[in-house]
Amino acid sequence: MNRRGFENRFVRLEPLSLDHVDALLAAATRDRSTFQLAPVPRDRAEMLDYVTRALADEQAGRALPFAVVRADPEEVVGSIRLMSLEWWSWPAGPILVPGEPRRAGADSPDVAEIGHAWLEPSAQRTPINTSACLLLLTHAFDVWRVHRLILKTDARNQRSRAAITRLGAQLEGILRAHLPAADGVVRDTAMFSIVRSEWEGVRKRLESTLASPL
Repeated sequence: MNRRGFENRFVRLEPLSLDHVDALLAAATRDRSTFQLAPVPRDRAEMLDYVTRALADEQAGRALPFAVVRADPEEVVGSIRLMSLEWWSWPAGPILVPGEPRRAGADSPDVAEIGHAWLEPSAQRTPINTSACLLLLTHAFDVWRVHRLILKTDARNQRSRAAITRLGAQLEGILRAHLPAADGVVRDTAMFSIVRSEWEGVRKRLESTLASPL
């Protein structure tokens, strides 16, 4: 997978590196009022581990992690990544759809997830989240040609669930006792997705939203 960034008029997604640790730490510690249910690092040691693990996942072909940079004023305000990449085992036989089936190890996965997405509070409920997600959705559906894009969050996190719903993702259900939560309990997870047949409608609506007066 090519390591490159993405940008539009609201945001720039820079490929994550260790050079982002201090800027991400500043974004994570200026105001933690909305991070109670989000696994956002709290100090430099945690942030260094967070970035190091993300880079290891990238090296292993499991993720594409980014630092989120606000365009104006230019400042690192969070992080986001494409992750949990899946290559399906396609049945043997004639290829009925151009480009399918894909083979394990190919650059283009069948499924991806937008995850580890967090923004400092000053960047929340602004065009930044929509812009960043639109950039990654476009890459996932138009370049990788994924069939399914996943988003998930702690079922208790109503702020995150509302943001995912505004993107156009559909709630699939709740996975009970699914993962350790940021506050130490075993959380239920709200699972959302966008599938290929929905992508053009989602794209047009998000582009229209971002083109509207702020």
